[in-house]
Amino acid sequence: MSPTTTDLPAYSASGYVTFLGAGPGDPGLLTLRAVEALAGADVLIAEPEVLDVVRTHARAGVSTPALTVVDDASTAAGIPAIRDAANLVMEAARGGKRVVRAVPGDPGLDGDAGREMLACASAGIRFEVVPGIAAAVGVPAYAGVPLRDAHGADVRFVDARTASERCWTEVGASDATAVVSTTLDTVAAAAGELVAAGRKPDTPMTVTIAGTTTRQRTWTATLGTIAVTLKQAKALPSPEGHQPAIAVVGERSAAAQRDQLAWFESKPLFGWKVLVPRTKEQAASLSDQLRSYGAVPHEVPTIAVEPPRTPQQMERAVKGLVTGRYEWIAFTSVNAVKAVREKFEEYGLDARAFAGIKVAAVGEATAASLIDFGVKPDLVPSGEQSAAGLLEDWPPYDPVFDPIDRVFLPRADIATETLVAGLIELGWEVDDVTAYRTVRASPPPAETREAIKGGGFDAVLFTSSSTVRNLVGIAGKPHNVTVIACIGPATAKTAEEHGLRVDVMSPEPSVHRLAEALAAFGAARRTAALEAGDPVTRPSERRPGARRRRTT
Repeated sequence: MSPTTTDLPAYSASGYVTFLGAGPGDPGLLTLRAVEALAGADVLIAEPEVLDVVRTHARAGVSTPALTVVDDASTAAGIPAIRDAANLVMEAARGGKRVVRAVPGDPGLDGDAGREMLACASAGIRFEVVPGIAAAVGVPAYAGVPLRDAHGADVRFVDARTASERCWTEVGASDATAVVSTTLDTVAAAAGELVAAGRKPDTPMTVTIAGTTTRQRTWTATLGTIAVTLKQAKALPSPEGHQPAIAVVGERSAAAQRDQLAWFESKPLFGWKVLVPRTKEQAASLSDQLRSYGAVPHEVPTIAVEPPRTPQQMERAVKGLVTGRYEWIAFTSVNAVKAVREKFEEYGLDARAFAGIKVAAVGEATAASLIDFGVKPDLVPSGEQSAAGLLEDWPPYDPVFDPIDRVFLPRADIATETLVAGLIELGWEVDDVTAYRTVRASPPPAETREAIKGGGFDAVLFTSSSTVRNLVGIAGKPHNVTVIACIGPATAKTAEEHGLRVDVMSPEPSVHRLAEALAAFGAARRTAALEAGDPVTRPSERRPGARRRRTT
């Protein structure tokens, strides 16, 4: 057992507080101990931007009292009231609750968190501290700016908001790498302080905003040119000039090094907003893969799955499965597995009911769903993951070796007849059963529809012809700057029939290969821009004077 958790259960009766560092912004930087503490929290107290980072690890039903309260008095004054976090923390702890107080970065570098710890200590409330990655350390790492090298240069950390004249003088007079926590609109002022204190104007400087998130942006300049660089990049003046920034001053932030070490911002789909028009269940692993390429997936269900209108056929087939009517059962989708599993649970059955029956899965995702159910498929296509690929490997019926000649095929109401016809040709009898219906999903929110039609998305992944038809039907046609990626020729043909230009085609009908193909497209696009000396931009950042024609 971890020494950090050994004594915790004994504290639950009187309440307990965990001061937790949420890191600089990337939820993946939370520590294992932080995730453990969040999972056991009764009350979670944090500013809104921190809640977005930690909330997914908290249990359902956790209380999240707001620190900002809009009431009649604050509305009249035009200023939201800020609740005292220390009082909220202690009130919950005195009520016997396990409280997590999450702060950005590391609690040890947060003055407010220190004050709240002292308040808890004075009130006799037990607490612990779970360190987090400080922004001053995590952001440069994500920006590709090492703070030290083999020569072990000194590193000085400066908070520009509270730095005294003496602090600026000491840092300016040294040759240490300076890491300055500031805001975008005060970066130039901080640079001026360092120059006035003795740093040379040509000292390299990098400035990063929204560090460790897919909104991260970094500029490389010098102390003397940073103001002009931000102006030329149209980063300033800006209504968002108040946002936090981390500036690194010194030789470690030289452009030549950052070109080689900027691993995060050079991801092939960095910052791309990618539309994933699938159901939430289907989109999960695909969205995770897109995030690994630096993309921001936006899941929009285009298909809703509903039970068949007449369930009797499905009920008879499941009973036949148990009584030995079938030699094979073939699953052509994750939804088919889900439909059979739900029917099993309804009858009090489990995976043991598949004993003696051969099981086929159309592809890896369907096979994984079966394995999660406790069933290892006997047949998965060795080539193309489709009905045609399944038929390529399906054995013909042999009356000597196959005691039963019947196949149970639970599938969607709109499925094609390819598999049925192929199995019959191989000598099998097929019970083709509607296990579920696919219907068009409800339209997404107006904001999403406008982003689709107005070019707010950088790419859209179409994983079937029905996703093309349904997305266009419920949300409209994607803008002509949006990259269109299709899982195969049939889907691409449907997209073109709807007036869309297909930019990316998966080399095989797999959602993961489709994501890989989009990443390769993004990488090639980035390389071309760099070789041409152009800035690397996302497709949605293009501002064409007129729409390009789609091929039809």
